[in-house]
Amino acid sequence: MTLANDYAGLTDAARAFLNGRKMLFIDGEWQAPAAGRYAPIVDPSHGGAVTEAALADAGDVDRAVRAARRAFVEGPWPAMRPHQREAVMLRLAELIDAETETLAQIETVSSGKLIQNTRLFDAQFSVHTLRYMAGWATKIAGKTMELSVPYMPGTRFSGFTRLQPLGVVAGIMPWNVPLCEAVWKLAPVLATGCTIVLKPAEQTPLTTLRLAELCIAAGIPPGVVNVVTGTGAEAGAALVAHPDVDKINFTGSTAVGRSIAAAAAPRFKKYNLELGGKSPVVVAADADLDAAIPGAAWAILGNHGQNCCAGSRLYVHRSVFDRVVDGIAAIADSLVIGPGLDPASTLGPLVSAAHRDRVLGYIERGVADGASLLYGGTPVDDPGSYMRPALLVGARQEDAVVQEEIFGPVLVAFPFDDMDDALALANASGFGLGASIWSRDFATISDFVDRVQAGTVWINNHNTLDLSLPFGGWKQSGVGHELGEEGLYAHLAVKAGVVRH
Repeated sequence: MTLANDYAGLTDAARAFLNGRKMLFIDGEWQAPAAGRYAPIVDPSHGGAVTEAALADAGDVDRAVRAARRAFVEGPWPAMRPHQREAVMLRLAELIDAETETLAQIETVSSGKLIQNTRLFDAQFSVHTLRYMAGWATKIAGKTMELSVPYMPGTRFSGFTRLQPLGVVAGIMPWNVPLCEAVWKLAPVLATGCTIVLKPAEQTPLTTLRLAELCIAAGIPPGVVNVVTGTGAEAGAALVAHPDVDKINFTGSTAVGRSIAAAAAPRFKKYNLELGGKSPVVVAADADLDAAIPGAAWAILGNHGQNCCAGSRLYVHRSVFDRVVDGIAAIADSLVIGPGLDPASTLGPLVSAAHRDRVLGYIERGVADGASLLYGGTPVDDPGSYMRPALLVGARQEDAVVQEEIFGPVLVAFPFDDMDDALALANASGFGLGASIWSRDFATISDFVDRVQAGTVWINNHNTLDLSLPFGGWKQSGVGHELGEEGLYAHLAVKAGVVRH
């Protein structure tokens, strides 16, 4: 399979990596899938295949998990000291940094994301993630304490806790932020001394496969990082069910998250689930509209709306409602829709034609349920999976476009009269991943932060992430956290000890 002429701007390294089918990465080596099956990787900017990737089955997954288990209990990895793990993580960060343009181009080709975003977030934020978590490798510490043991008077005891790596982690990623999600799952594994089998989404496995190669180049021993590609129904399910997997770290839909929790329950496996969202954006009467209007627009337009934290429900004080929605519509109308590799594009394609059609189906359903389409919501006449963003008004709170995660550039907007109403509407969702408040009044902001039901609250911004803060959802948006200290310690088991003196 040869790349077309419209990829003339690719780096030599990106072109070389994209040419030729991709196998599984197990125990430090490329390995063919046992059944010999491969699936095309499609560029959503034109709908054509650019390469193929292996479809793993349960046997392939077993080989990967066994390699991860061996690496966890044998060989050089368990013998490496914290400062050595820190060093290889920093080396991996350097290698990704040096390949920023190549990784960004590969990511854009397979996902349709804008090249400026894949450079800054997917590649460079991955570098930052590794450097941040590398610092934790030498700072994992238990506690010591004097114990009372009141039922044994006259005998002195002291106690301690020791933190130890959980073991083999299954990291299952979505297609919307492929490289960065892989690194989010990998970094705490390396810092704590665990091992991992990564299962990228079948649409976007390429940068995860290149990441595994870079891990070997950085000095991470074979078997510590493995990648199985394929479908969630086959490879993902086999990975979740494997008895030698100690922890599951999944990012994806709430429906799949439920099935993972059910599969993990019989063996009491640890899991972290970062699931869907339907994040509210609340614009108060006193908000700085010069900031709030573009902020609310990009809350839904960022990454083409394919974002678990996308601000897809907009609640605006009635006194400024028309100005805000008109401003958002004007921003949407100004977008340049085109391929992600074109630096002039400001909105690229959705990840696939099938997904675009699913998103358009939600818009049609919303209109049929009584909402009015204020702007957009139509496909673009192009072989790629493009669509114009949609702005809906007049929907009911119980409608599917309001309650279900669409995962595309679809915004439903509502006016409100006071902040109590706005909070009630913001919380009237089964999801609770993120929320934002746009106001200049401290009391309004403080009350919103206290009462809104969401794992992250943004104040006069939306969807800003940092490694220092934990990231996770409430309600049906997940269990546990990634990032921050909390994300690191989720990969450690606590062991208590008692010493008699």
